[in-house]
Formats: sequence, C-alpha cells, structure tokens
Amino acid sequence: MGVNLDKPHLWKADVAASVDMYNEWFMEFAPVAFRETRIAVTKDVEQTLERTGNLANITAGVLREHPEVLSTLRMSTCPPLAVDRLIGLSGVSPSLVRSMEKGRLPTRLKSSALVAELEKLVDIIERMADPDVFSWLDSESEPTEADVYRAATIVADRLCGSVANPIIRNAQEKRQLRVIGAWLDSRGYSFTPTGSGLSFDKLPAGSYAFHMNVPVKQGEEKTVKLPVDVVVAAPTMVSGEIPLLIEAKSAGDFTNVNKRRKEEATKMAQLAQTYGENVKFVLFLCGYFDSGYLGYEAAEGIDWIWEHRIDDLEKLCL
Repeated sequence: MGVNLDKPHLWKADVAASVDMYNEWFMEFAPVAFRETRIAVTKDVEQTLERTGNLANITAGVLREHPEVLSTLRMSTCPPLAVDRLIGLSGVSPSLVRSMEKGRLPTRLKSSALVAELEKLVDIIERMADPDVFSWLDSESEPTEADVYRAATIVADRLCGSVANPIIRNAQEKRQLRVIGAWLDSRGYSFTPTGSGLSFDKLPAGSYAFHMNVPVKQGEEKTVKLPVDVVVAAPTMVSGEIPLLIEAKSAGDFTNVNKRRKEEATKMAQLAQTYGENVKFVLFLCGYFDSGYLGYEAAEGIDWIWEHRIDDLEKLCL
C-alpha cells in the first residue's frame, strides 16, 4: 500500500496546499537568498574589475590566469552576451569558452593558439563594453570608488538574473534538507556527515546522511554513481537491507516539472535493476506538481511525501 501514489482523490487538495506553501516561502525568503548571492557575486565582480584595470586593461594574460572572469566580462557588454553569442561573434572554439565558464582552460590547446583565441575574446569585450556602466572608458578618466561599486552591482545583477532559477532552487533544496533533518532529529536519528567514508548501504540503523552516491548498473557491465539527496537507515533496519532513498524536489511552475519528470523514472529504473523491485525510493515534494506529473510518477511506481504533510514519513516505518 502506497503513501500517496494510490490516493488520487487526495491529489487536487494536496497540489493546492503545496503550491500555497511554495508561494509563501518564495515571497518571504527568495528575495533574501537572491540578495545574499548578489552580495557575494558583487565582490567577485569587483575583483575582476581590479584585475582588468576597471576594464581598461583586459588582456589575454588575465584571461589565461583567471579564466573564470569571462562570465563577468560577458555581462559587462552592451548588450550582455550569452555564451553562444560570444562564440559566434568571436569565432573562438566553443570548447574553450565553455571551459572558461567552468573556471578552467582546455588542456590540449597549444600555448600560441590559446593566446590567439583569448585575444579574440578580448577584442569583442573591449569593443562592446557597456559605455553607460563603465562611463570612464570613453572619458579616459579614473573612476571613483563609487563608480566602480555601482558598475559592479549592475554587472552582479545581470549575472544573478541569468541564474535566478538555480539560486532559488539551491536555496529551496537546502531548506528542504533542513526540514527533513529536523524531522529525523526530533525522532532520535543521528546525522552522518558526507565524507564519513561510509557507503550508503553501511549507514548505522537510526541514522541519515545527505548527498550520498548510490552505485547503480548501467547496461550489463558498467556501474555509475547515482546522487541521492537523503539516505535514511530506519532503527529497525537489518543487515543487508537497503535504506530509504529520498529525492527532494521543489518547483515554482508546472511546466518545468513535466519536462523533467522522466528523470525520477530513470533513477527508479536504475535502482530497481540494481537492488530489486522492493527498493525504497520516494520524492519529497514542495511546489507546483500537478496531477499529470503525479500520475506519471505513480505509473512508474514512485511514491512521494508532501512537505506540508511531512509526518507521512512515519508510514515508511521511520
């Protein structure tokens, strides 16, 4: 007997309650999460401006030594440049730009070729630097401290705006894990820190851990690591039994969850192939999950716990 997957008569009311819960959190805490990220990003932008002489001295050497500054420089142009637009304008190798966006340089590119490619990027950034944000570039005057800070905050806003959804998702995930942890702590569970060296199936009974890798089969011979948000070993768990695996999910609209609903089904299939059909894998939901999404997961044999009814975890013998 399932917790929620076999109770479609409850889904409509639960969806409404879940949406209300997400919206309440978003209105109160999402601006805080965004502002905190913007403060940190502003400091990074200021550091980039310092390294480039407030954009007056962008060089291939700077990009080579600090490839991570490229994302800031893209947001310093008018208009701000998406990765693909920068690649198209500069004619630079896509792999080089995408590597720099991750804070590194490709290892196979020869030094002379690398410098030539970086100089192409410099040329585009210099030609398209936003004159309204970096007004001192046209006047050749020295910017004041206030000028630099103002420019840094504008660029930081652009950077944060381009990754607003991940910022909110990360804040929600951290909050959901805190909620699950507090629920387990109140029932006498002990927390096992990530990096303890224990594999997911060796957690002591009555303990839990976050962000553990679960080995699963991929094909006949290959094994891959499947990241799982929460692993819970019930106090009654016996040797050889697989712990409960929980995937924390939140969503701010109905469209994206229906685009991504196959991800959970794929995880479930891999887990079942590796550990058998009785593997315990559930979702922890908060936000916009409609009956279409729920019906799809139920058909795949995936159950869920609503955050607004977290005590349903007790039905999983926790």
